Amino acid sequence: MTLQDQITEIGRKARAASRELAKLSADAKNAALRGIADALVERAPAIIEANASDLERAEKNGLSKAMLDRLRLSKERITAMAEGIRSVAELDDPVGKTIDRWTRPNGLQINKVRTPIGVIGIIYESRPNVTSDAAVLCLKTGNAVILRGGSEAINSNLAIAEAMQAGGSAHGLPADAVQLIPTTDRDAVRLMAEMDRYIDLIVPRGGHQLIETVVSHARMPVIKHYHGVCHVYVDQDADLDMATEITINGKVQRPGVCNAVETLLVHRAVAQLFLEKAGAELIAKGVEIRGDEATRAILNGKSQPATEEDWTAEYLDLIISVKVVDDLAEAIEHIEKYGSHHSDAIVTADTAAAEQFLNEVDSATVYWNASTRFTDGGEFGFGAEIGISTDKLHARGPMGLDELTTYKYVIRGDGQIRK
Repeated sequence: MTLQDQITEIGRKARAASRELAKLSADAKNAALRGIADALVERAPAIIEANASDLERAEKNGLSKAMLDRLRLSKERITAMAEGIRSVAELDDPVGKTIDRWTRPNGLQINKVRTPIGVIGIIYESRPNVTSDAAVLCLKTGNAVILRGGSEAINSNLAIAEAMQAGGSAHGLPADAVQLIPTTDRDAVRLMAEMDRYIDLIVPRGGHQLIETVVSHARMPVIKHYHGVCHVYVDQDADLDMATEITINGKVQRPGVCNAVETLLVHRAVAQLFLEKAGAELIAKGVEIRGDEATRAILNGKSQPATEEDWTAEYLDLIISVKVVDDLAEAIEHIEKYGSHHSDAIVTADTAAAEQFLNEVDSATVYWNASTRFTDGGEFGFGAEIGISTDKLHARGPMGLDELTTYKYVIRGDGQIRK
């Protein structure tokens, strides 16, 4: 069987499974999700063993420490994946909910009702937990899902997918509701993107090259989960201790994720005090600082010169670019010019400045006195997420259950005809 035939067969099975999934009640889907969570825990040793082979290969290939952290699974991380699935099972099922209803003068009753999208294709890199996070959200909303993970996590993804299939089918899910493309052949990405006969929506999560490849070939709608060039702006009226904690958390806690801080902007009025304090703490935690001229003068040789490329860099590592700005307007202009419309934060005690930042920064999530690390489906109360959309349509920010549905109009009458 050729790769194209293999991908087509996966699509055909997914389409058939989606029709069966759409018939399941919320209780049936929730029972299946709990079965999947149990299966992940039960098969944790096998999943960890598969992950170890991926890690060994990744280390030989020179993946960074941050990328290795994204790839690594442990008993604790698998338990957290299972708990995330159980939390999704506890959430309200949006399918079948009436978004709006009204009655026309002729008596027609019009209802706008949430429905599954159908078959969703998800293409992602590095993080094997996405295999379960993305799949369970699709299943909860009655969508079949076709997954294509990165080559660096192929063994981990296969083990997770097998556990999900076993746990779900034992509790009434169609056997092909979750399928993983079992090859690292890059042509699989193109073939998925061209398979509009079977896939209704495709979601790429990863680097620029992956997303551009999907967008250039896709024959169905695409929701991009693009890179995160996230900013913290420290205003002249900021609590500098708070600003330091938010900056450290945003950069250091997990530097290899898309909601980590990549650029720090500091008002000139507080730059000396703040950068002496925050800079020392960042450096102590192993962060390389790439600063503009004003930053380098304050840090006195403890930073590297920032280039134009640094302002658009998603480092996904212990590196941060720092710029001193004259005012809020310059900070907003910098974010608009160099940012990725993902997550950006202001730290200030000035309500007017905060509201201006929140209103004028055109990003999927904007924060006042809080870390950008909260841009996450679990932290937003969604249970999990399929990713962080930097698009404006049809979803923006963390994609939860509502964003995995579409709608249809259900009209009830008693014999009306149009005149």
